[in-house]
Amino acid sequence: MTKPAKPEDLAARVPPGQTLTDNFPVLSYGPAPRFDPKTWDFKMVGLIEEPVRLTYEQFRALPQSKQVSDFHCVTTWSRLDNAWEGVRVAEIMKLVKLRPEARHVVIHCDAGYTTNLPLSEFIDDDVMLAHRHDGADLELDHGFPLRLVVPKLYGWKSAKWVRAIEFVDIDRRGFWEVRGYHNHADPWTEERYSFQEDPEE
Repeated sequence: MTKPAKPEDLAARVPPGQTLTDNFPVLSYGPAPRFDPKTWDFKMVGLIEEPVRLTYEQFRALPQSKQVSDFHCVTTWSRLDNAWEGVRVAEIMKLVKLRPEARHVVIHCDAGYTTNLPLSEFIDDDVMLAHRHDGADLELDHGFPLRLVVPKLYGWKSAKWVRAIEFVDIDRRGFWEVRGYHNHADPWTEERYSFQEDPEE
């Protein structure tokens, strides 16, 4: 039996301004898109030698991994010990050859949602494209059939309904980043809003 975490251990895992929850609230812009495995695809485009397109069957045939990580939402809740299953970004990076000028990624999702990451953070070992959560397929409202999981950053960077990864040379802000949210989104330094950004960055 796993011993319950001590209060001091929990405090070390919960960023400033956050409150723990056992629930997994649904926060999305717009309704969940319809999913058809016959027409769904996943693409990698931009500053790579050859674009990649995978059908749903081909994507699900990629090597699968499991990980447990915490999830922190900018709306001030945190949910610990989420069990994710899917394909690590390190695995999909084996399918592409980057051009030297690639420095950032833009994540494209159904319904036009985007978010952005530095390439160096996108390829971290704990970043995953997940299709299962806590032992079951992701619910549609939580991003099925595919969501990005970026544990080190606020939850809006863990985009739902991912369809494409675009490799770019210049940082390009995504949906929430152009609407007043911080471009980086580190929960440990409470990077919540764009007015907190260093103007020289």
